[in-house]
Amino acid sequence: MDQEQDGGTASPADAGQAAGHAAAEHERRIRAAFEQAADDTLIGRMGIKIVEASARRAVATMPVAGNTQPYGLLHGGASCVLAETLGSVASALHAGPDRITVGIEINATHHRAVAAGLVTAVATMVHGGNTLTTYEIVITDDRGRRVCTARLSCLLRDLVPALGTSAGNAVGTADAGASRSPSGDV
Repeated sequence: MDQEQDGGTASPADAGQAAGHAAAEHERRIRAAFEQAADDTLIGRMGIKIVEASARRAVATMPVAGNTQPYGLLHGGASCVLAETLGSVASALHAGPDRITVGIEINATHHRAVAAGLVTAVATMVHGGNTLTTYEIVITDDRGRRVCTARLSCLLRDLVPALGTSAGNAVGTADAGASRSPSGDV
């Protein structure tokens, strides 16, 4: 008679399967919240679409049209928004359901101009700790040429129950104001 039948605990395989289901559910909730919130945010206005997302690797696209500077080229700030968005989604997936992620540093090197089409960003985890994540985000044009390389670091914090209802926290991210304690400390 196995442990399940005689009232014992679940097998390690059952525990692993349950953990896998919990992770999949967390990913589904993060993506659904992101997609719902995106319509009324900068992400939606810029046309950013998440193609694939996990804690270790995430992929998104963004149209160049509508995200240009006066010379008709992709705006460097648009590349940074794409990079931070994608890295933050991956970081939220790493953080887990009871934590939030707050971007604390981003840098970007713009390698070449692009004037049309879609750009694709791939965020790859460089470091995934308990309090900090770091992602390298490579943005390429339609021909696969590197347009921008960015690095994003995010602070991971425990979710404050009172903050759990905002759209940002539903996605597992928070803006700087929402991450402050009543005294104003981060």
